[in-house]
Amino acid sequence: NSFCTLLPANSNMGGDAKSYGPSYYVKGALAGGICCSVTHGAMCPVDVVKTRIQLQPEKYNKGMVAGFRTVIAEEGMSGLATGLGPTAVGYFVQGWFKFGGVEFFKINMASYLGDQKAWDYRTMIYLMAAACAEFIADIFLCPLEATRIRLVSDPKFAPGLIAAVPKIIQNDGVLKGFYSGFGPILFKQIPYTMAKFAVQGKAAEAIAAATRTDMKTASESTKMAIALSSGTIAGVAAAIISHPADTLLSMINKSPTAGGTGSIASRLVNLAKESGFKKLCLSGLGARCVMIGSLTAGQFAIFDVVMAATGASKFHFTDPAAKNAAQG
Repeated sequence: NSFCTLLPANSNMGGDAKSYGPSYYVKGALAGGICCSVTHGAMCPVDVVKTRIQLQPEKYNKGMVAGFRTVIAEEGMSGLATGLGPTAVGYFVQGWFKFGGVEFFKINMASYLGDQKAWDYRTMIYLMAAACAEFIADIFLCPLEATRIRLVSDPKFAPGLIAAVPKIIQNDGVLKGFYSGFGPILFKQIPYTMAKFAVQGKAAEAIAAATRTDMKTASESTKMAIALSSGTIAGVAAAIISHPADTLLSMINKSPTAGGTGSIASRLVNLAKESGFKKLCLSGLGARCVMIGSLTAGQFAIFDVVMAATGASKFHFTDPAAKNAAQG
């Protein structure tokens, strides 16, 4: 049984006798791109303030609300939209590969293992599928995230994405300019995405079980409520786990000399030592929990809406014993 075979037509996975092919994965990728772009774009003002708190804690040390007031007072309302271009584009690309990749890896791992083992090891499948998909997605996200952080840390650097990209290449080169933060972005995004999908899957199962909801026959409004609540739980958990790496990512992308002039690894070590463990874990954490909790809830809700709009029947893990008992 090949790892990359499509789900067999007679499989119990997903709850119906349907194979999941390229069309399904494209729909999943499209839904992922839309949900990530929309939510990250909407949260751009929060991300601007969160990044400023991380990069200039001496100035933005009075919390989230005061941070908003400072940005608006100094730069106007437009200051809160700094980096919106690379945010929207970057996270559409990342969401395309992340959500589409998770669906691809998850379904094919389940197909390879068979119904019972897939059900027994579904948390491990969530974790592995999320890690594989996120690694691929980060290759495309890293340059745009580096551009966003450069624009947020120095609003005078360039007026927007199109002007910033060639300027970064000219000043720093492609590797240093766009991929200095690749290590931190992997350390940030991979644990974040693993926690996000695994916790959301578990939370959705628990909520469905507690409310005696069958996800295959539930109404769209019920699915939406479960997606929002489980997404919020997953987002807060993922934010806490990935926050130290998020702080390092903001710091190393602030300028080409942040952390010294050595290798990327040595610069990261220097920045971690300068900051201290407490600052890495707590600086901007409250703002990030609000942002990621809201963002993740919105992502899973929008993902479900777009999937339904495209006519895709979303994949769900199904307990073969429970299904056989119901059929019997």
